[in-house]
Amino acid sequence: MAEDTGAAPPTATGGEAPAEYVRTNREALVSLALDLLAVETSNPPGDTREIVAAIERYLDPLPVDVERFAVDPAKANLLVRVPGESDRTLLYNGHLDTVPFDADAWTRDPLGERDDDRVYGRGATDMKGAVASMLFAIRAFAATDTEPPVDLLFAFVSDEEVGGDAGLPALLDAGALDAESFGADILDADACVIGEPTCERGRHSVTVADRGSIWLTLEAAGEAAHGSRPTLGVNAVDRLYDAVETLRDRFGSERLAIGAETEPIVEESVAYYAPSMGEAAARDLFRYPSINLGVFEGGDAVNAVPGSARAEIDVRLTAGVDTPEVLARIRECVADCEGITVADASWSVGTAEDPDGPLVEAVASTAADVTGDRVFRRSATGGGDAKKLRNAGISTVEFALGTDTLHAPDEHVPVDALVGNAVVYARLPAAWRTEIDRE
Repeated sequence: MAEDTGAAPPTATGGEAPAEYVRTNREALVSLALDLLAVETSNPPGDTREIVAAIERYLDPLPVDVERFAVDPAKANLLVRVPGESDRTLLYNGHLDTVPFDADAWTRDPLGERDDDRVYGRGATDMKGAVASMLFAIRAFAATDTEPPVDLLFAFVSDEEVGGDAGLPALLDAGALDAESFGADILDADACVIGEPTCERGRHSVTVADRGSIWLTLEAAGEAAHGSRPTLGVNAVDRLYDAVETLRDRFGSERLAIGAETEPIVEESVAYYAPSMGEAAARDLFRYPSINLGVFEGGDAVNAVPGSARAEIDVRLTAGVDTPEVLARIRECVADCEGITVADASWSVGTAEDPDGPLVEAVASTAADVTGDRVFRRSATGGGDAKKLRNAGISTVEFALGTDTLHAPDEHVPVDALVGNAVVYARLPAAWRTEIDRE
């Protein structure tokens, strides 16, 4: 990977000297991002061994502790610790795997290409670009001989794009092992920032909440018959579709009971999403359940009455809503639908941070200062690693400048976004420590 050049500024505390180092050495940061993009980590299969080895080589000259951690040898994770002035620990999390790509659909090299002020490649914005910015922040602290005001822990993980267990879940589970092991230290983190892209059409945000979910599998039983004599049978597809519509009518139009602590997040979320989807749609997204019929299967011939059918339904609920209570009411509703059973159900409860808490304030204010723009404090529309970390007791937000080209052909990130992310990540420890001290 590319080595940095340029003289290190005088020794300093906080994040200003590392931030200035980032700005001065922006071309080295771009080279680092291109190096990461050049390593194929599409998931599936999600093999991260090569990129982890490359990161290990990049970090080898630096005075940091590095440990590889893997429960699946092909899906390695890397932990990096930068000692600080206090026993508080700020965790940075980034995933190394990407979604697959069709090279024929790209006009740029999906394994990395620079065009003027843009860097293209699968993972440029989701999220090898942010990983490069985190790594460059580590180098900036070392190059400027700056001791962070808090301990810094970086977790570069695998298996995120498919929601697998070999990445962050494996690190969290390691907390049940030897408490003195480096791998278990992730559970000692007081707060975390995940480098997921949190920008859309020029608007910046920090994601402070996620939504709860209920994934249902419904099965319908009917009576098979010949299609020329449908009255002699009972159409399972009709039964199942009627049941889905009943769920939509009964729950989709029922306003959610959102607590006062979540109201500010909902209002910020509506304001953030309104320009892209319209204010009414944005408000409905968080004020009401969303119910999506994702899979519907039934019948095997056009001239036959189907005797069975199956559907998979995705229900999303704003943070603060009692997911188990909603699931219980859904089961009651399904019980009223003849021939319909809940074959399987999995669920999660939405999580949220205090939008005025130390971590959120530190990230939002630092990002606003770096970008010169408003930074919304909003909810995600789904949920991922942030939810896992919050449920493990670690205050967590998502933040990265980027583009809304994630998972798309010609995915890209502006060079200014790479630099801005590295500057924010370098300045964040001091801002977070200041917010903690104010409490």
